[in-house]
Amino acid sequence: MAISNIQETLLMYTKQKSMINEKLSNVQFNLMNASRESADLQQKYNEQQQYYYYEYYEDSPDEYMAVMEILENEHEYELQNLNSWEAQLEMDKNNYETRLNEITTFESSWTKLLQTNIKNDFTYGGAGK
Repeated sequence: MAISNIQETLLMYTKQKSMINEKLSNVQFNLMNASRESADLQQKYNEQQQYYYYEYYEDSPDEYMAVMEILENEHEYELQNLNSWEAQLEMDKNNYETRLNEITTFESSWTKLLQTNIKNDFTYGGAGK
């Protein structure tokens, strides 16, 4: 009876690990998307910067500076949002990794207990002990 209870506990840990691994995969996918969005945002900013330089700088340097200040403020705001999202994802990732390590440790302990129980049952005759 004890062996079946331990096996059931091990199955529960396996299910928890699977669920956490799925969540961890989603977080890592979102981290990859955040990095891609950050690169896209920087590329867009560089293109706009170049466009406004050729459009305004020669004719009106003051207007160019005003437009660039607005563009830079918008860019910084968008970058801060992305960085905030990435920081939250990193915290989630660390949390899931910690939980996964805890479950793996528990699972290892229960596996050793199961092996010990099976060994004792066969070595000492089980109930005759």
